[in-house]
Amino acid sequence: MAHRLSHLDTLASEAIHIIREVVAEFERPALLFSGGKDSAVLLHLATKACWPQRVPFPIVHVDTGHNFPEVIEYRDQQVSKLEVRLVVGSVQEDIDRGSIVEQPVPGATRNRLQTFTLLRVLEENRYDAVFGGGRRDEEKARAKERVFSLRDEFGQWDPRAQRPELWDLYNTRHRPGEHFRVFPLSNWTELDIWQYVDEQKLELPHIYFAHRRTVFRRTGMLLAIGPWTQPRDGVASEQPFETTVRYRTVGDMTCTAAVESTASTPAEIIVETAATRVSERGATRADDRFSDAAMEDRKREGYF
Repeated sequence: MAHRLSHLDTLASEAIHIIREVVAEFERPALLFSGGKDSAVLLHLATKACWPQRVPFPIVHVDTGHNFPEVIEYRDQQVSKLEVRLVVGSVQEDIDRGSIVEQPVPGATRNRLQTFTLLRVLEENRYDAVFGGGRRDEEKARAKERVFSLRDEFGQWDPRAQRPELWDLYNTRHRPGEHFRVFPLSNWTELDIWQYVDEQKLELPHIYFAHRRTVFRRTGMLLAIGPWTQPRDGVASEQPFETTVRYRTVGDMTCTAAVESTASTPAEIIVETAATRVSERGATRADDRFSDAAMEDRKREGYF
């Protein structure tokens, strides 16, 4: 009897094909790695695509300086385990140099500042294709993305300038200075990611699983108490309390919220995820709440 591929096998095969296409067609690819679940799955697929060799391209992390310590620890563990080259772009260094200016207001996030640092790192290293872990189900602007997303010489995205993608045929031609953002997980969902994590027994940062943490509530979101996130004095609604939470997504501590949950294993998270009707970014990322077009505006500027 012929073996029938599961839907995860099909998604993984598509992603591996895309990764191999980039390795074959581009001179200087790189993989953007946040330490989150999507980039962890993407890196795992890259190791499969390149096996038995090691991953031949570097992983790039844009460090805001306000990352969760658990995520930085996980990043370094994966770099050591897989023997890949790590390139770090530091937002703090760009602030210190005066290249970007941090907003001098309480609760300001560095998330938008990442764009400058990302574009600087891409230009300095002359990367012509950069893998990202974006998925179309995350947010409506990302739903517009092609798998091979062309960026102009300024690193900016124009949705009207994207190429048709028929079946698995991709147009990788670009002029000097242009580059591609490549999204092998475009057709995956959050549920697919967790099912793959469970099936492959992937390691993830501990904050993805239920744990006790001191938090406070702001605009309906649970933010962790930390060096850069503190309740405002005199605001009764921001009184800190301890509860059991987990994180659905990983980002800058100042804009990434937790959700109350007792799910402590991938299998338990799969059950939770199957029942939810709000995307992880919509539920837990404050930077996506500035406006209906917040993500699209950042993508036009050069963000992923």
